[in-house]
Amino acid sequence: MNEIWQLIESTMNENSAPFQNENVRFEFNLTGDNPGVKQLILENGTAEVIDDTSTKADCKLTLSSKDFMKLLVGDLNSTTAFMFGKLKVDGSIGLALKLEGLLKEYRF
Repeated sequence: MNEIWQLIESTMNENSAPFQNENVRFEFNLTGDNPGVKQLILENGTAEVIDDTSTKADCKLTLSSKDFMKLLVGDLNSTTAFMFGKLKVDGSIGLALKLEGLLKEYRF
């Protein structure tokens, strides 16, 4: 799973235009086969993935690692996942929707 997080960080930093004006911190609590907690910080045109979750995230997402992979490749709609209980959001639902749109800008 660490390779996926590295890919997310490097891919987003190679093309920061889609999140150039964002200043947001997402936290992912992944369950299932590859559990873990990471934060994705988008700030000043830079993406950073960290393990430190001591700083409060603007939007926390809880989902299985399997569904996370589906979300990354565009095979899972976040609204549908939320409605069926596959995705839990703590914080701004608007940011969660924005994240899905942002991820569509990249090919993971």
